[in-house]
Amino acid sequence: MIVDLFSDTQTRPTPGMREAMARAEVGDEQSGSDPTTNALCARVADMLGMEDGVFMPSGTMCNLASILVQTRPGDEIICDDQSHLYNTEAAGSAAIGGVSVKALPTRVGLYTLEQAEAAIRVPQRTAPRSALISIEQTTSFSGGTVWDLGVMRAIRDLAHDKGLKAHIDGARLLNAVVATGISASDYAAGFDSAWIDLSKGLGCPVGAVLCGSRDFVVEAWRWKYRLGGAMRQSGVLAAAGLYALDHHIDQLAEDNANARSLHAAIRAAPGLAFDPTAGQSNILCFSVAGLGVTAADFAAACLDEEVRIRAIGRDQIRATANLDVDRAGIARAAEVILAKAAAFATRAETPPAAPPRLQPGALSQ
Repeated sequence: MIVDLFSDTQTRPTPGMREAMARAEVGDEQSGSDPTTNALCARVADMLGMEDGVFMPSGTMCNLASILVQTRPGDEIICDDQSHLYNTEAAGSAAIGGVSVKALPTRVGLYTLEQAEAAIRVPQRTAPRSALISIEQTTSFSGGTVWDLGVMRAIRDLAHDKGLKAHIDGARLLNAVVATGISASDYAAGFDSAWIDLSKGLGCPVGAVLCGSRDFVVEAWRWKYRLGGAMRQSGVLAAAGLYALDHHIDQLAEDNANARSLHAAIRAAPGLAFDPTAGQSNILCFSVAGLGVTAADFAAACLDEEVRIRAIGRDQIRATANLDVDRAGIARAAEVILAKAAAFATRAETPPAAPPRLQPGALSQ
């Protein structure tokens, strides 16, 4: 059986979650009469300390709707250069909203207050209007690093002082919550929009909940409808979210612990390089550049041994702990990664064989 650390999106609904979905009380979401969906939105809004919420099919739609509500065509948004919003949402903000992106260069998805301040444009008729700044908590492709609460709040306050909106991409916000003990409402306090994903660490088959003020949610609902995200008896899906919030929060702490365990087991492997922030949540990234092999080749070699990890770019590997991988699976993954690292390191250190010397008369034979 494959140990699948490709992403926490690979999780499957547990038997208890499937049962909750089958028993869900449902109605028409679009008329506001699906009680299970309403309960989920109210619960997540309360969790984030916000007035209201809207159930979305995906986190990508949450980000896009937040941008579309809080910007206008020709505006510019600010985010980090490794963020999901910038790299893997098909340039939706530009294609649909006519909004450009200023991506700040970062090492592990964290930009500084000084970078944020320098990125906000002085108003002038020839330039885009800086309209929104986004923070991804935790970071995703850059290694699951947890933003410091004080830095988040300083960037939020700077944005508001300069007339911008402040947004949290909270796909793995709850992983940060269980890692730090800081509540989701403390992280989201004062931000104009924030959301949590249900289909990653929480293990649901689909969905996310976007929150903000009541007026914000009214407009987000309008964009949800325009984008084709409105549903009918969505309570079947929302029930999975409620079940996950009741039963899978503790699992997020286990996922974080499993990522730390994997980090501890492989960090001394020859040729692997880790950032000092590695292992803060359920995502672990490392470089294989020191092995003289591409990330794709390293990942393929591990998959040959039924351990699935993700190649990102030429050199980076990402392994993501999730509820479908237990401690034994983590131990197995560590064993395979160590073995492959050792094998590639040996190959890199072995000088090429010298060409055979010709024996006298060999050319004439």
